[in-house]
Amino acid sequence: MTVPERKTIAIVPAAADDEAVVSLYAAHEKIQPRSVSGLFARWRWIMVWATQLVFYGLPWLQWHARQAVLFDLEARRFYIFGLVLYPQDFIYLTGLLVISALSLFLFTAVAGRLWCGFTCPQTVYTEIFLWIEKQVEGDRSARLRLDKAQMSAAKLGKRALKHVLWIGFALWTGFTFVGYFTPIRELGALAVAAALGPWQMFWIFFYGFATYGNAGFLREQVCKYMCPYARFQSAMFDKDTMIVTYDARRGEPRGARSKKADPKALGLGSCVDCSLCVQVCPTGIDIRKGLQYECIGCAACVDVCDDVMDKVGYPRGLIRFSTQNGMAGGWDTRQMLRRALRPRVLVYAGVLLSITLAVGLSLWLRTPLKVDVIRDRGALARMVENGRIENVFRLQVMNATEDTQRYQIRVTGLPGIELASPAEVEVLPTEVRSAAVRVQIAPEAATTGSHPIRFEIQAEGDSAIRVVEKAVFLVPR
Repeated sequence: MTVPERKTIAIVPAAADDEAVVSLYAAHEKIQPRSVSGLFARWRWIMVWATQLVFYGLPWLQWHARQAVLFDLEARRFYIFGLVLYPQDFIYLTGLLVISALSLFLFTAVAGRLWCGFTCPQTVYTEIFLWIEKQVEGDRSARLRLDKAQMSAAKLGKRALKHVLWIGFALWTGFTFVGYFTPIRELGALAVAAALGPWQMFWIFFYGFATYGNAGFLREQVCKYMCPYARFQSAMFDKDTMIVTYDARRGEPRGARSKKADPKALGLGSCVDCSLCVQVCPTGIDIRKGLQYECIGCAACVDVCDDVMDKVGYPRGLIRFSTQNGMAGGWDTRQMLRRALRPRVLVYAGVLLSITLAVGLSLWLRTPLKVDVIRDRGALARMVENGRIENVFRLQVMNATEDTQRYQIRVTGLPGIELASPAEVEVLPTEVRSAAVRVQIAPEAATTGSHPIRFEIQAEGDSAIRVVEKAVFLVPR
């Protein structure tokens, strides 16, 4: 076994007192992606419109005279259309996160990083910011010339206009985000009156700044260096995962040629080495070098390559969505679809379906009433008139409906046990009401010690809204 020779770099200063600085990292080069049109570009814009219409429009929807989706942290109530959730319903958030994670695993195993390329917020907002930049500064070549040009009034004006539009859009995004936690109509009125509170101001500017920085400046660096998904995606990929692939057997050797020339006679493949696939890539990679973790699956290179193939008269598909096994075996579409239903995918799908059904069924059967029974700490047990023994409890009754409810209270568990306080409590919509409940028994009804009892709380006129809570009745010595 031979040890390879270690190469060293000698740095010789020009003079004894000089210092030499050597950078070990290449300077970041700004990527100016070229605009592209085609099937996948249209789908990308469809997803931009779909996701942003939901994000910006949802807070303005009304449901029963209130905001349809509102996470009221101050009141600790969360409204999602007809659902009213409390912090005690945190289990549903856990279920939602598990469903989201499994959905990502399933989608990645089948279709690779299509989420990143078409619906990820970073991709969506970068696409919007690039569109604004194009409208102000021009196409890719014009932007590259502007980057190299000396500062002038024209350049300063274009740059200023671009950033004003970026900042305006980013602040509107931050305003909408806060509108999910503060009623957006009230938030708008406060903004117009310049009366926003410090909490609202902070989060509007924080989320706006994050949008402005990530979509306007960091762009592909978020995908390449900050997003963990690019790093652990290899654990979810296999040779049957769909990825953007370059058909090297057909494309190599690459080289420029006349449109009328016969590539076989020249010993060339279908790739004309135009480098357009690199110019349109938002992360600046060369897909012809094979699968790379920086590829987000946006298919911009597929669109531009198909356009080039049309112009030179070659078949489309030199760059296309495929799998490693599909490329090696020359599979057709039917074989690709059949291979998608492999054991790994079926396991993901089965687990995801089971959890989704369980969460959905739990929400469907959920009782819109919650009761907490708290013992009065002031007097654990006491003797009252007629020698009866009394325990005092406090019932925290939470009405998870949007109608005023009257609840009937019953107590069971010991012979002759009864309520010595009103057996009815009225709770306003989505409110929490505390009710003091006095429970009494005859002295001979139970022995000394603690005895389990049950409180039954039921909505008046609706037997489906019923909750049973356990408690303990204390009998003193």
